[in-house]
Amino acid sequence: MSEVRVNNLSNESLSGGPTISGITTFSSPYFFVPPQGDTASRPQGCPPGSFRFNTDSSHLEYYRGDTIGWVEVEAELTEPLGGGTGSNANALGTRGIFVGGYSPSQSNDIQFITVSTLGTSQDFGDLNSGYSAGVATNDRTRGFYSGGNTGNQLDMRLCTLASMGDSVDGGGDLSVATKGKPTGNSSSTRGVISGGRDHPGSSEFNVIQHHTIQTTGNAADFGDLLNPRSYNGGNCQSTTRGITAGGFSPSAPTRVNSIEYITMASMGNSVDFGDLVTAVSNIGAASNPIRGILSGGASPTALRDIDFITIASTGNATTFGDLDNGSDFNHVKGDVACCTSPTRCVIGGGSVPGGTGMQYVEIATTGNGVDFGGFGVNPNHSQDRGVWSTGHGGL
Repeated sequence: MSEVRVNNLSNESLSGGPTISGITTFSSPYFFVPPQGDTASRPQGCPPGSFRFNTDSSHLEYYRGDTIGWVEVEAELTEPLGGGTGSNANALGTRGIFVGGYSPSQSNDIQFITVSTLGTSQDFGDLNSGYSAGVATNDRTRGFYSGGNTGNQLDMRLCTLASMGDSVDGGGDLSVATKGKPTGNSSSTRGVISGGRDHPGSSEFNVIQHHTIQTTGNAADFGDLLNPRSYNGGNCQSTTRGITAGGFSPSAPTRVNSIEYITMASMGNSVDFGDLVTAVSNIGAASNPIRGILSGGASPTALRDIDFITIASTGNATTFGDLDNGSDFNHVKGDVACCTSPTRCVIGGGSVPGGTGMQYVEIATTGNGVDFGGFGVNPNHSQDRGVWSTGHGGL
């Protein structure tokens, strides 16, 4: 056993430190700083178990070998989130919550899953009215559902995510009434809502608005998208960036293949990121802090494609795999709904009939969708749902 008692370790040129062999105990009451760098500077081919701090995601990560690569260290809750039976009974970890929906009418249902398990969603509570194609934003404790195709398109509804219950008035209004499935991006402090369609008309616009999640009050102007769009993929973000992908252009039903991004902590207009593999609307999108998963949608025919992007860089989307084509999953327009933990993306729903199922992929790898379970509450209202996740990439 070795023992080192020093305040700092470095070589004489301050470009590195000595190698310590054997079993070493660090007994300082303070801290140590691991190697750190951004996603682009990740070393490859290092020994499995290598450890570093990612400055893009603000998370610790470790190397699991050349096949899987770098994986974030995921903190587990010490207490169950509460409620539920079956796979959700006393479940720990990330909660995915599906809000509203459509077909044959707008739904007021809120239902949830535990992302680390497999099974059927269960009742969480209700919205105050039926909604579809609104926008969801959230941090780890609060979720807002705003706008939508029915009800009050300025309305912002609020739920506490760790408990279960009906939504309440969020204490403010959107700055611009919106419907048509805008992009919802979230950080630990801010919700950002990009694009959508105006009300009472049906024209796409390029407005970006934002709100502070832990306070009440009205949303305010953030900036503008490069291109007006509706039914664009949302819930795809890192701790620094929010992604908008695909959608309808102002000359609908023309679909676009462009991807744009914003910087969450500042305000301003979106910037070009790259292109999707296919021009598509109603795409399902979600992420951990490193990788965004883009799935399904319509072009105008049904798509089974799953693609991915690396959020810290810019560039075109790359093929990930294919959605399962099972009888309980319809991956066509009406967009699928996606939620993530730091390691898994769950993809559910679509237009009906048939959009009652869920499947998942492991984010750090590539491959096809695998069966997860199904919607247990009004399964035929699986089109145009909003989604909250307590483990998404912006947290």
